[in-house]
Amino acid sequence: MDMKVLAFCLLFLVIVSQGCRFSSDPLKIDVSEVRLEPIVIHRYDKDLFDIPPDRLKAGLEKLTPRYRFFLDTDLSDTITLREMQSYLTNFRTREFAEVTAAQFTNLRFLEDELTDAFRHLRWYFPEARIPRVYTYISGGDYEFPVRLADSVLLIALDTYLGEGFTPYAADGLPLYRIQRMTAGFILPGCMKALSTAYFPANYPGNNLLDQMIEAGKRIYFIDAMIPDYPDRFKLDYSDSQLEWAKQNESHVWAAIIENELLYSTRNNTIRTFLADGPFTADFSMESPPRLGEFIGWQIVKSYMKHHREVSLPQLMQQADAQKILSKSGYKPVK
Repeated sequence: MDMKVLAFCLLFLVIVSQGCRFSSDPLKIDVSEVRLEPIVIHRYDKDLFDIPPDRLKAGLEKLTPRYRFFLDTDLSDTITLREMQSYLTNFRTREFAEVTAAQFTNLRFLEDELTDAFRHLRWYFPEARIPRVYTYISGGDYEFPVRLADSVLLIALDTYLGEGFTPYAADGLPLYRIQRMTAGFILPGCMKALSTAYFPANYPGNNLLDQMIEAGKRIYFIDAMIPDYPDRFKLDYSDSQLEWAKQNESHVWAAIIENELLYSTRNNTIRTFLADGPFTADFSMESPPRLGEFIGWQIVKSYMKHHREVSLPQLMQQADAQKILSKSGYKPVK
């Protein structure tokens, strides 16, 4: 082969490979070589309610070595035992526990998902301590379905029993929240808890842009941990809500710019774009809530796509929302 032709071919291959590298999703990484023991979920929810009522003290003592996080108490104290007996025999609590046991007979799917997610965590944050994972029955603690406490990840399985679980509506929860209380939202909820614990909210300013970018960074963190997971679960959206956001992204951005809302510090403006609810006020009832979060995520994704030199830890520590926007090259397609 002519040397000039060979040189041209080699140059072409280099250009193509570089183009592929820079056009690919920066979050599509290979974590197969990340060393991590498979995650095992400890079923406190099941083991606790399996204790025979007439052998409560002996049963609790048997569980204590495995569940000291929950049972680090004096089991010889009659008041403590009486309170535990009341909790375990309460009709409402037992209903939550029985439906949970029936719906989640095993959690292998979640163990596999968490193992992969924590491999991503370890890839981005090599020194990260992988939490021990427990499931439990909250009895209706809806505000904190997942919590990270002292390197322990706590999952209230009874907050993910689905739309058909009637106590949710009876407790006054709005439909838009009940629709998210399904198994598909557990994994993103776990990643959201990690984000909140590792990176407490950082608002260097209080305008809409600051809070949009902060919210967008958190969704990007979740996306980095579970890149292959459906986006709607990361955003707490339905399929139709996500489709609406994608189809109307340019219109939402135009509305923010044309109405000079980007640097607004008005509480009503910020609530409109970032508060939870059935939809985003000032848009159609088909719109999803928290459109500011969605737009912030798109800006952050564009920024990271154009700046491969920025690591995820650096992004999460970047407090300058204006810098992220200015260097993002963000321009939604009409």
